[in-house]
Amino acid sequence: MKHILTLFELTTADIERIFAISKDLKAKLAQGIREPLLPGRVMAMIFEKQSLRTRVSFETGMAHLGGSSLFLGQDVGFGKRESAADFSQVLSQYVDVIVCRTNAHAKIEDLAKYATVPVINGLTDSAHPCQALTDLFTLEEVHGKLAGKRLAYVGDANNVAKSLAICCGKLGVEFAIAAPAKYQFDDAFLSELKREVPQAKLFQTTNPVEAVKGAIGVYTDVWVSMGQEAEEVERKKEFAAYQVNAALMKQAAANSIFLHCLPAHRGEEVTSDVIDNPQSAVIPQAGNRMHVQKGLLAWLLGAKV
Repeated sequence: MKHILTLFELTTADIERIFAISKDLKAKLAQGIREPLLPGRVMAMIFEKQSLRTRVSFETGMAHLGGSSLFLGQDVGFGKRESAADFSQVLSQYVDVIVCRTNAHAKIEDLAKYATVPVINGLTDSAHPCQALTDLFTLEEVHGKLAGKRLAYVGDANNVAKSLAICCGKLGVEFAIAAPAKYQFDDAFLSELKREVPQAKLFQTTNPVEAVKGAIGVYTDVWVSMGQEAEEVERKKEFAAYQVNAALMKQAAANSIFLHCLPAHRGEEVTSDVIDNPQSAVIPQAGNRMHVQKGLLAWLLGAKV
């Protein structure tokens, strides 16, 4: 049994296998084929945060695979009514896999510590592994083999950026991030990345143009994430020079695509002419959340594919 709390838990071979399954399932779905690879399996979804893509893509994907889902909101009392040990052990007796979207990463670690079924991180303040898997899958769909190429990220070194750095490292992709110095990766994460993924190629800069040079993908995220509302004024000021616009995109590779995990704030981290441009892959990227998570579920639960 394996938990997916960050992407440190996956090997390069694991990621490649998940991508292969995802590609196969996506192609079959396009032909109207929905293989019931997980009949009777039940997925529990514990959500403390709002969600469109994560919730709908996981629930729909599980339905395509022949399983079912239980959406568990605040009414189950996660982290409030009883200990993590009691909650996790009891829930594990009812379901086959747990997807958790919560605030503090420590909460999902406690959940996984006592769970006897796989726990998948649907987002925490430290990691967004399913998003990063989808992003690299999308990039590979467009550009083929990714090893030796560069993905640029312009913005805060947040949970998405951390997961991207890990995934890029495991797939041989250089990850270049441009952010103000105080919003770059912290020393603790850098040490962990170096220890767990020693082959990772990471380039940090305060200059967006330096980051996007030669990149086959330019990625950004909102400047103010959920829970950071008190920092809004300061963050908007700090990141004003880090907008992804047409001028910046011209500095990337000619065939570069634009990526965003959504929702986007047009006119802030990205201009409308970029996100709505044919060069933008944000809609297929969002759609791939379902395909990659189907691949992840099938792989994680041992489906015969």
